[in-house]
Amino acid sequence: MERFFSCDWGTSSFRLKLVNAKDYSIIAEEKSDQGILRTFELWRETGSSNETRAAFYCRIIESNIKKLEEKLRISSKGLPVILSGMASSNLGICELPYKKLPFLLDGSDLNIELIAASEEFAHDLMIISGGRTEDDVMRGEETQLVGCSHSSGKKEFFIFPGTHSKHVVTGDGRAIDLKTYMTGEFFELLSKKSILSHSIENNRGEETENEIKSFEEGIESGVQSNILNSGFHIRVNSLLNKKSSAENYHYLSGLLIGTELKELVNKDLTGITIVGERGLSSRYEKAFQILNRFLKTPSPKIEDGETAVIKGQLIVYNCHR
Repeated sequence: MERFFSCDWGTSSFRLKLVNAKDYSIIAEEKSDQGILRTFELWRETGSSNETRAAFYCRIIESNIKKLEEKLRISSKGLPVILSGMASSNLGICELPYKKLPFLLDGSDLNIELIAASEEFAHDLMIISGGRTEDDVMRGEETQLVGCSHSSGKKEFFIFPGTHSKHVVTGDGRAIDLKTYMTGEFFELLSKKSILSHSIENNRGEETENEIKSFEEGIESGVQSNILNSGFHIRVNSLLNKKSSAENYHYLSGLLIGTELKELVNKDLTGITIVGERGLSSRYEKAFQILNRFLKTPSPKIEDGETAVIKGQLIVYNCHR
């Protein structure tokens, strides 16, 4: 297989990429806000039976494939489509059970659904399900994890920053533990929908020296203090003119990331990998530099989240086709 379609269908966004299977390079892509939630609501409005659900979702995929074909002036008939993320949820194309940890890092025992090409949809479809423990779940990160580099036999720690940041422990070629932290969601709520929102502003420019310092202070506060108290310092910083709104923005970011990572203090960590987009991963990388004042850990490796998705999807596909 020289090419395939990689689809990362999230709750609020849709991304379809035509990928070169040899080097994982993206040839072209289509993206929109046609996320799984919106798609599910549109399907439900039709009043159709559950038997029509997969076909409804496939028509949306097909419309985006046609856009890519027109853009590139090619025919993609017969190329497989590989989906991970929310496509396997109860809002997705079909609900697949989570694979209970531990699962193999080669992706061979993940739960998948294969839908053969038909006259209506001329592409084989593979849907990859998520992973779970007794009290936690992930959808999408399991595929990224498969696409990451792993050290044979060694216990490693993978962090997937985001709205719901995931921490995954691996060892002996398996994913063995999982924890979720609502870091990004709490940042959204506190910075936009709480009393702190009046004291916070993202200037979206190059970070100043004071903003960098505020982020570092936030990391230290997250590790050393109670967030219910230190979070209110943002309000005080504004009232007493101690920090600007932009500095408070970076302080809150550091505070939440520090709170997320504080559980790693005094843990025996042999290797750490941060998997995500460069901007967010760099903030976690900086956080670990600050955390080294409290604990000794190896410097984290950084892997690109988008590349990890593509690699993981192809590895799982090759295991199950």
